[in-house]
Amino acid sequence: MIRILATFTIAGAGVATFIALDLPLPWLLGPILACLVAALLGAKLKTIGTLTTAMRGILGVAVGATFTTALLASMAGMWPTLLLIPVMTALIGAIGVPYFQRLWGFDFPTAYYSAMPGGLQDMLIFGEEAGGDVRAMSLVHATRVLFIVATLPFILRAYWDVDLSVPPGAPASSIALSQLGLMVICGLVGWKVAERVGLFGASILGPMILAAICALSGLLQHRPPVEAIYAAQFFIGMTVGVKYAGITLREIRIDLTAALGFCVILLVLTVIFAEGIYFFNLAPPLETLLAFAPGGQAEMAILALIVGADMAFVIAHHVLRILIVIIGAPLFGRIFGR
Repeated sequence: MIRILATFTIAGAGVATFIALDLPLPWLLGPILACLVAALLGAKLKTIGTLTTAMRGILGVAVGATFTTALLASMAGMWPTLLLIPVMTALIGAIGVPYFQRLWGFDFPTAYYSAMPGGLQDMLIFGEEAGGDVRAMSLVHATRVLFIVATLPFILRAYWDVDLSVPPGAPASSIALSQLGLMVICGLVGWKVAERVGLFGASILGPMILAAICALSGLLQHRPPVEAIYAAQFFIGMTVGVKYAGITLREIRIDLTAALGFCVILLVLTVIFAEGIYFFNLAPPLETLLAFAPGGQAEMAILALIVGADMAFVIAHHVLRILIVIIGAPLFGRIFGR
């Protein structure tokens, strides 16, 4: 309990610092960087896993609540960019595996599952079963999410002059209690039903699907209040930072440095694909960047929500990427391993 309270205090100090310095996304980046610094200084950090998972459901409801019939109809036109997701995923693996294996000395399972841009938990489970180094893979994936989430807001503000200070929702006091109650039901029921049927990303996709059904039927007419979205940012940001707890000098010298180099490769690939898609006028540049940046699904949903991007476009591409990795990674891992 002391470690949990200390972690919350550190994360809260990060939020306060970002607000005081007028830095972007204080409720997300503040906890990430504050917990990261504390972990690097040797602080023992801990979060409440179940509560953090539940907070992801808020983002699922927020995405689902934006669905309309017009939005669904527009999804049919996404196929040209959706077809590029498997291409980019394969390219990331083709570059990432030899990068980790030959340049940094990772064994094949660790290199392979470190390079795959899927969900953190899924990649750790697959990697551990294949005999990989779980700690190294955890640091690589945490750094991937941290780097992309910390970099994109500054890119968005520098190139598109996006106002990241706009509240991502209305205050709870302005939303009817019946709507708030329906959001809670969508979040909890959607999460648990999706978990029961074995849906990957259940804590986000389950609430998203149920909220979308309610929104399309006219029952749900609001997104979650701004306070709930700030809370989701806070917990998700804190979780990313806490993953660095207990890091050693050797891990900083090898695993962290290797991860940062890989993040630069990912950013370059993202820009190349985004520029190509924009050049052929396949999709708007802002949505393309958010859709192809291989960050965490929850973190990308937050950014898309805050900047007012096309949520369906962004989430569809990230769901496809994660689905491809989850289905294909174990199969191709065994083939290439042999």
